[in-house]
Amino acid sequence: MDKTVFLKIPLFKELPKLELFKLVNQLPVEKYEAGTYLFREGDPGDSLYVVTDGTLEIVLAAETRDEMLLRVCGPGEYVGEMSLIMPKGKRTASVRAKQNSSVWMMSREKFNEVLLQWPHLAYSMVEIMSERLDSSNESAFHDLVAKNQALQKAYDELKAAQDQLIEKERLERELQVAADIQMSILPDDLPDFEEFSFGARILPARQVGGDLYDVFPLKGDRVGVLIGDVADKGVPSALFMARAHALLMAEADIGLTAGEVLRMVNTHITRLQKSTQFVTVLYGILDLKTRVFSYARAGHEPPLLLHADGSVERIPHSPGMALGLWEDITLDERSLQLLPGDTLLLYTDGMTDCRDPKSEPFGLDRIKTNLSGLANFNAQQVCDHMLDTLNHFRDGSKQDDDVTLVAVSAASDQSTIRATKKR
Repeated sequence: MDKTVFLKIPLFKELPKLELFKLVNQLPVEKYEAGTYLFREGDPGDSLYVVTDGTLEIVLAAETRDEMLLRVCGPGEYVGEMSLIMPKGKRTASVRAKQNSSVWMMSREKFNEVLLQWPHLAYSMVEIMSERLDSSNESAFHDLVAKNQALQKAYDELKAAQDQLIEKERLERELQVAADIQMSILPDDLPDFEEFSFGARILPARQVGGDLYDVFPLKGDRVGVLIGDVADKGVPSALFMARAHALLMAEADIGLTAGEVLRMVNTHITRLQKSTQFVTVLYGILDLKTRVFSYARAGHEPPLLLHADGSVERIPHSPGMALGLWEDITLDERSLQLLPGDTLLLYTDGMTDCRDPKSEPFGLDRIKTNLSGLANFNAQQVCDHMLDTLNHFRDGSKQDDDVTLVAVSAASDQSTIRATKKR
C-alpha cells in the first residue's frame, strides 16, 4: 500500500515525507472480517483508520430499520481523524467492514507522541478545527435560515387557512340566514278543509334552493296552489325565487284567472330582469264549491292525477313557456274537476332527474308506480311517502337539483274526473 496516502490526510499534510513514512512504519495494521465493526455510533473516539485493503461502510442507526448508508471507503481513504483532535468526542456514525479489510490504525496515544515530536502539527490541528468550526457555523446559519423560512411559510399558510376558515364561517352564517329567510317565505301551515287536504315537501340540493311552493286561501271559497322551479340552484336562484313568489302573491288575490296571473308576473319579471334566469311555474285555483281546479302551466312538469281506484294518469298537456324569458308567452291552461278520492300531485323535475348510486334516474314511471299505492293517503302523507321513497332510491348519492312536491286530495265520496283544455 502506498504510504503517501497519509499525505492526503489534512492533519499530516505539513509533515515531511520521510518523517511521515517513519510514522507509518510504526502503525499497526489491523484486520476486520466482513460485517465486523471498527466502532459504533456513540462510542468514544480514540483512533484514526486508513484503509489498506478492502472496503468500509459508514452507516447511521446501524442494524435498525432506519439504518442509512452514508458512504463506502476504499483503499487509501480514512475515517475517524477528528477523534485524534477531540479527546472527549463521540463517534457520530458506525463503521464496519463491508468485506474482509485491513487498516492502519493510529491511536490518540500515538498521535500525542507524534505531536511532541513535531509540534508544528498543532497548527494543522488549529487550522482543521477552524475550518470545521467555520463549516459548522455556516451550516448552522443556513439551517437556521432555512428553518426560519419554513416557519414563516408555515405561519403564512396557517394565517391564510385561518382567514379562509373565518370567511367560510361567515359565508355559512350568511347562507343559513338566507336559508332561514327562504323557508320563512314558504307557508308554515297549509289550509285544511273538510272536503280537501293539502300537502307539500321541499328538499333543496344546497343550503338554499330555487324551488318554491305555496297554498293560500283566496276570496270566494277558492284556494291558490303554486309550485315553481327557478333555473339553476344556490343563492341567485333563491333571490329570483323570492322575487317571483312576491310578484305572484301580489297578483293572485285580485280576481284574475291563473293564466292572467302568470302573464302579469311574466310582464313584471321581464321588465325588471337583468339576467338570464327564468322560472317554470304551475299555478292553479281550486274552487271549493265546484271542486274544479283551473290552472296555468308555464313550462312546468304536467301534474299527475291519482284516482280512488289506484290508477294514475298524467294530465294531457300542450307546450308552455317559462316566465322571465319572453314578454309574450304561451301558457298551457286547463281545468279539471277533482272527484272524491282523487289526489293531484304537482312536482319539480328534481324528482324525475334524481339518480341512484348507479346513475339511474328516478324517472316518471317510478313516480306513477309509487303514487298508485297511495290512494287511501291524505295529501301530506302522499308527499311524505314520495319523498321518503326518493331518498331511499337515492341511497346517499349526490342530489343535483331541488325536489318539491305539492299534493291536493279530495275526500272520498263522488264520481269521475274530466280534464278539458281551456285554450
